[in-house]
Amino acid sequence: MKEIVLATGNAHKVKEIDAILKTLGITVVPQSKYRVSEVPETGTTFVENAIIKARNAAQQTGLPAIADDSGIEVDVLHGEPGVYSSRFSAPYADDLKNLDKLINCIRPYPLEQRTARYWCIMVFMRHAKDPTPIICQASWEGLLLTEKRGQNGFGYDPIFLIPELQKTAAEISLNEKNSMSHRAKALDLLLKRLAEIYK
Repeated sequence: MKEIVLATGNAHKVKEIDAILKTLGITVVPQSKYRVSEVPETGTTFVENAIIKARNAAQQTGLPAIADDSGIEVDVLHGEPGVYSSRFSAPYADDLKNLDKLINCIRPYPLEQRTARYWCIMVFMRHAKDPTPIICQASWEGLLLTEKRGQNGFGYDPIFLIPELQKTAAEISLNEKNSMSHRAKALDLLLKRLAEIYK
């Protein structure tokens, strides 16, 4: 099996992405396997941050690398938390603190105004100096609740309501999530591009 390093320390992301890319005979390994040191996410966009992370992982491992940068964009908050989704409440915040801060920010608004979308940008770099990285992006539309529901998923999933299911992203199975999420859609686009490379 071909090996691609995933530029993240997030075990949930590794699991989701590995499950999808296995169909191409690709094994996705976390960068921690190669003791890749973290790189500061200094970009102001999801695209910039994903490229920074993919280049860093490829440089330190010598392997092709995939990085994603993702987050949630809330309309009544003018796009926040956006690129700061994982550090919304503090530089090294955990999911719970970020979630609680977002709930407090949106609480004054009625449900119909709490429109939001998850964004995922996936970047694939063949090597650290790849001048033409593959960039794929996709979104997932929803509404935000002010009460947490469900035990699955991570991040803002417990309040991200999927209107057509009337369930949060934390109330659906991983298989269901992998058929509709922002990451699944972006990965599907990336899969088509990788299929051309890894024939």
